[in-house]
Amino acid sequence: MHRIGFFLTERFQIMALGTQSVFEFANVVAREQVYQVKNYSVAGGEIRSSQGVSINTLAAGTGAEADSWLISGVVDPIAGAATADEAAFIRRASTQARRTVGLCTGAFFLGQAGLLDGRRATTHWAYAEALKARHPLARIEPDRIFIVDGPIWTSAGLTAAMDLALGMVEKDLGPEIATSVARVLVMDHRRSGGQSQKSELLKLAPKSDRIQKALAYARKSLALPLRVDDLAREANLSPRQFSRIFQSETGKSPAKAIEQLRVEAARNMIERGRHPLEVIARETGFRDREHLREVFVRELGVAPQSLRREARSELEEA
Repeated sequence: MHRIGFFLTERFQIMALGTQSVFEFANVVAREQVYQVKNYSVAGGEIRSSQGVSINTLAAGTGAEADSWLISGVVDPIAGAATADEAAFIRRASTQARRTVGLCTGAFFLGQAGLLDGRRATTHWAYAEALKARHPLARIEPDRIFIVDGPIWTSAGLTAAMDLALGMVEKDLGPEIATSVARVLVMDHRRSGGQSQKSELLKLAPKSDRIQKALAYARKSLALPLRVDDLAREANLSPRQFSRIFQSETGKSPAKAIEQLRVEAARNMIERGRHPLEVIARETGFRDREHLREVFVRELGVAPQSLRREARSELEEA
């Protein structure tokens, strides 16, 4: 059985508890209790969340045991540092655990405990520069969903912690169980650790329902040619009207936006490492493997093969 300990501090970010659903439904999918989840704090008793809701916790004394410690962050890590006792517990617990995880701004607490020096890490994009300034010996990568560096795992903000928890399940139980859990939780799609914190759909941020509908269709149909006529039909507009409104609302041409969606989808598939590049190119709408490489080098400055090697290296270290 995998023992998961959530270490909570006063005013902890309540959304961190949402990741417990990943382990709950991993048990459901596996049809056995493969995960045991407990909440801890330094003194035990009730701990208030950022929303004001109190959670009952066990005392994180010498008897507290977990294979993986998940450290919740706080809404404002600049003002809300861990106490000396909390940092000491995190440092001590990490020496006996298989994994120590900073959820969102929980990376700041890992830094206080001296666990980030010489390691790659991430956090919520809004606080990445502050984390880098506080821990110059760490390699902070602000545009990652989550990062695994040996026994230290860190995630970007809020919902990215769900992706990290699914990454833990995949490492422990395999990709099929992790994918089934994501499906049970009605997650739109699983994001790999290397994926950008800022999704292309959010960057485009269309204002009208018509353009949003066309983009949703495009995202689900990347293997198709996706001509302007196709997108305009989904939006119930003429091709000329669609192109004009799309450019006005997103600041990009339909062709450029579709290319960026294809790059994002292909990057996610590459970093999860389960399909040949030829298959990935075909399923995400590139002409062939060479076209995929050409666009990746132009847009990301890196070849698909390099991304795959990096992702496999991280998986082996996890």
